[in-house]
Amino acid sequence: MTTQPPDPGVYISPAQTYAEVQRLGRKVDQIDGKLDRLLEDNREIKRDLSDHESRIRLLELGETPRQQRDEARLVALETRRWPLPTIGAVTGVAGVATAIIALFVR
Repeated sequence: MTTQPPDPGVYISPAQTYAEVQRLGRKVDQIDGKLDRLLEDNREIKRDLSDHESRIRLLELGETPRQQRDEARLVALETRRWPLPTIGAVTGVAGVATAIIALFVR
């Protein structure tokens, strides 16, 4: 029977292990920094989104100062507009009356 020599395997020195642990620690720190930046960006996006949603809700409800000012202006214009049809009707009646008078005067 032949005996085989023992397999020497892979040998990793303590210095190599320490260097690899140090390298992994630096990588974890880099990843942690990137995650912190991503979380801050996410918070900023949420604040912006909340601000935009509140502005859109104000626009939809018509509660912005500009919309309220325009609504008041429109109401004022509509209240001043009502005499125009009345003036038109009075003018029409006056025209018909004038025509009838002109018919009977001949």
